[in-house]
Amino acid sequence: MTERRVIVGSRVGLHARPASLFVQAASRQSVSVTIAKDGADPVDARSILSVIGLGAACGDEVILSADGEGAEVALDELAALVASDLDSEAG
Repeated sequence: MTERRVIVGSRVGLHARPASLFVQAASRQSVSVTIAKDGADPVDARSILSVIGLGAACGDEVILSADGEGAEVALDELAALVASDLDSEAG
């Protein structure tokens, strides 16, 4: 199992637009990815309700996990998204 610990960069956390962009990116990956906060059960990164339900706020640390061929690349891409301020990007 490959993991990345990432600090949430979006001002609203993983809610609304940032959560949607993250879930879309997770859905494009060739491996299944989970996301969790410390002490909580991991949830499917492809589920918008699960990701929003984490309650990950700006500055919180989340743990991304994946297994299998392509896990490293998938986690690198998703970690970069989580760390970005997705609120400030034009859409």
